[in-house]
Amino acid sequence: MRPKLARIASVAAFSLTIAASAQTAPRTLVRTGHLLNVHTGAEPEGLTIVVTGDKITAISPTAQTPAQAGDRELDLTKYTVLPGMFDVHVHLTGTTNFDPYFELSMTPGKEAIIGVENAKTTLEAGFTSVRNVGANDYTDVALRDEINLGHIPGPHMQVSGPALGITGGHMDENLLPFEYHVTGQGVADGIPAVQQKVRQNIKYGADLIKIGASGGVLSKGDDPQASQYTLEEMQAICADAHRLGRKVAAHAHGAQAIALATQAGVDSIEHGSYIDDASIKLMKQHGTYLVPTSYLYDWYKENGKLPAFYAQKMHDVTSVARANHKRAIAAGVKVAMGTDAAVYPHGLNAHEFEVYVRDYGMSPLASLQTGTLNAADLMGWTDKAGSIDVGKWADVIAVEGDPLKDIRLLQHVNFVMKSGVVYKDESAPAAVEKLNPMAGNTLPGAMVVSVPAL
Repeated sequence: MRPKLARIASVAAFSLTIAASAQTAPRTLVRTGHLLNVHTGAEPEGLTIVVTGDKITAISPTAQTPAQAGDRELDLTKYTVLPGMFDVHVHLTGTTNFDPYFELSMTPGKEAIIGVENAKTTLEAGFTSVRNVGANDYTDVALRDEINLGHIPGPHMQVSGPALGITGGHMDENLLPFEYHVTGQGVADGIPAVQQKVRQNIKYGADLIKIGASGGVLSKGDDPQASQYTLEEMQAICADAHRLGRKVAAHAHGAQAIALATQAGVDSIEHGSYIDDASIKLMKQHGTYLVPTSYLYDWYKENGKLPAFYAQKMHDVTSVARANHKRAIAAGVKVAMGTDAAVYPHGLNAHEFEVYVRDYGMSPLASLQTGTLNAADLMGWTDKAGSIDVGKWADVIAVEGDPLKDIRLLQHVNFVMKSGVVYKDESAPAAVEKLNPMAGNTLPGAMVVSVPAL
């Protein structure tokens, strides 16, 4: 056989081997008590979710889904089973320590190590997908990649790298005096500079672009109500990001910044504390998502300790944000669940849902949809996650009781599966080690093969 034909035959045989392996992959049968349909709120009993590799391949009555040779069965019949949750505003490489000296002592290595622990904590809390909106040194890119390779446990991630902002703004480094010449990694002023920064972040692995449209709370020397980037700068950012297939998340507290960012074409407004009727109208017209990050204010009332120059701004924002968010939600602004985890401890993310029900008047189902269907839509993952449907990732969690009767049940998740791998199972702890292939660094659906030289 000639060398070229031999190479073709080798490739063909290799492809057939992969196809045959996929067809004979073992199944996991998830036996559910109630299966919560986040589209409708229905909770039918006695269904089995069939998982093959990292995908859901069937949902059928348990009585009609007998185990076959090689199948694995998971007994969740005493639980309500629902899709893995989303948090679209986290900082996995960050902590709740906002002491200025501690902030200045952070290094990329420390942030990476912190991120590993926080990723595990977040996943075990039932959050199988997150957007990481701001991290120095592209540590979030490295974290995402190591999770995807199966080296460490954590949620599916979309990451932004360093957030873009103006000189002296919320995204700059304002703690040190002039003689140290320290500038935030995402600082860019003017249209050419912001275009270059968007392209640089994408070059180094960003899935989305995060920008500072207004001042912030946890930054020195700026005003949360003051707009920072101009309309023209944000239009340039959005045009480049969207052309390159990335969405844009805008940190925006003040009403003017919310309006300008929405006009510029951002995909989500983060915080939106001073949102007013005009910006509500604009957001509805543009279909822009609001990410309220509400629970952190409750946490800080009970637990938070901040330097004085942060504490006053936190108090001012807290006093108005809740009422403004309630008005925006009542008016029909789309909401995706996001928490700003790191400003409060990671793992408490599900407390956000309680705020939406208790203070904003959402039904438990509508609240849950902000962290499933809506969040998946914002992240462009409606075909991958956000509901338990055939063809989507096998991202499955379970709780005792009915979260549509008590949304607080989501604050204690009993079972977590991500991409077909069990990371938490309180009813059968041994199943976690048995099903979790981390030791071999192999994930379902991620083939590890030896390819002969061609």
